[in-house]
Amino acid sequence: MTEDLDSFEEAYAMAKLPPRLTGLPMAVWITPNEGFPHDVRVRVSRIPGGRGRWPDAASVAVRPQPREIATGSLTTADFAAVGRWIDLNRAVIVDYRDGSIDIDEVLQRLARLP
Repeated sequence: MTEDLDSFEEAYAMAKLPPRLTGLPMAVWITPNEGFPHDVRVRVSRIPGGRGRWPDAASVAVRPQPREIATGSLTTADFAAVGRWIDLNRAVIVDYRDGSIDIDEVLQRLARLP
């Protein structure tokens, strides 16, 4: 039951960023730190076009450089694109995670992949 509650709380805190905001071919979720034991991560949909659910998404560590938590959960091309997006937006992702900015500022500062 506690694990289900933890998952619910994590889902509630996440912000889903669709492809139109990121330039990626899939949705990405970012979250503030709500007491999670791990360092900064993003969740990445494995389904193109902005669809997908965060529980089914791949986890990618942000620091010190992008790294799949479960190796092979994304295609090589998708992971490369996500890595470029994280490198471009690392400060925004970390600031949101640390609670120093809210989603409004995330949306203002977020950079799209070219």
